[in-house]
Amino acid sequence: MPRVTRGFKAHRRRKKILKMAKGYRGARRLCFKQAKETVERGLCYAYRDRRTKKRMFRRLWIIRINAACRLNGMSYSRFIEGITKAGVAVDRKMLADIAVTDSNAFSFLVATAKSAC
Repeated sequence: MPRVTRGFKAHRRRKKILKMAKGYRGARRLCFKQAKETVERGLCYAYRDRRTKKRMFRRLWIIRINAACRLNGMSYSRFIEGITKAGVAVDRKMLADIAVTDSNAFSFLVATAKSAC
């Protein structure tokens, strides 16, 4: 009985996986079975870390805001409380950027937060 080679859809599926395995070392990029396992694991990590990245950036912003607040003689929690009471609608990403780039503007925000508390 002759051996059956699969149709174009199977080739297309394998080519897609091997294309995603580009940059891996050895058989992980050349053999379909190993490439498939590695690519699936990599996709799991990618899915997980897209969510982790958001957490890590929020942590970084909070650390930067806290450091700038401490330089102006205020704690982070009191600053956020004062800012929300004052009605200043600036998110943590922008606050961290202001804290790093423009210390005078951040000092003004701290003074606003102090007066609102």
